[in-house]
Amino acid sequence: MSSRANKATMHELKLRRLMEHNHRLREELARPRVMVSVASLNLINHCRSTKDPLIPSLWGPLQKGEDPYAPVEQAGCCSCES
Repeated sequence: MSSRANKATMHELKLRRLMEHNHRLREELARPRVMVSVASLNLINHCRSTKDPLIPSLWGPLQKGEDPYAPVEQAGCCSCES
């Protein structure tokens, strides 16, 4: 009787694994998709409209306020009290 119960639990385990796998596949199928041509066009538009401070030959030199890699200037004296 124990071998029969063991087989039943193995079958239940396999069924549960298959059901979980099936559920994951259905979730993957329901995920919204974008065609490659649309994604490529969006990427090209983003690259054309966003200035890259690391390519000054293409966009020209950036002003200090626009450059995120410019060194930060500290104002005057430190605020330490003695």
